[in-house]
Amino acid sequence: MEMSEWTSQVRRGILEYCILQLIGHKPRYGYELVMLLDRWEPLAVTEGTLYPLLRRLLKDQYIESFWKESESGPPRKYYSLTDSGRRLMVSMMAEWNKISGAVEQIQQFGGEIDD
Repeated sequence: MEMSEWTSQVRRGILEYCILQLIGHKPRYGYELVMLLDRWEPLAVTEGTLYPLLRRLLKDQYIESFWKESESGPPRKYYSLTDSGRRLMVSMMAEWNKISGAVEQIQQFGGEIDD
């Protein structure tokens, strides 16, 4: 497996979780999410990656959208979590904490682990 393929698979699930986290703190519009994720290079996305993910989350009713006037241009479509989206985010957080904790332990103690 090539590194880029592995990275792509890892990013896919993590990206969904991070988007739910960002939207969970406050409603955000699509381009704002692109700019926020751009702060962390491994999570940077294009609009072509983000909007299909947002559409799927809308279809699955984890997020909802609404239009809001902008002070600097046309109205923007904002996204916020639904109750089921918040439950999904909390479940993802619990799983992420378990997985990342286990990986961290393996990285620290991998050479010291006996069968």
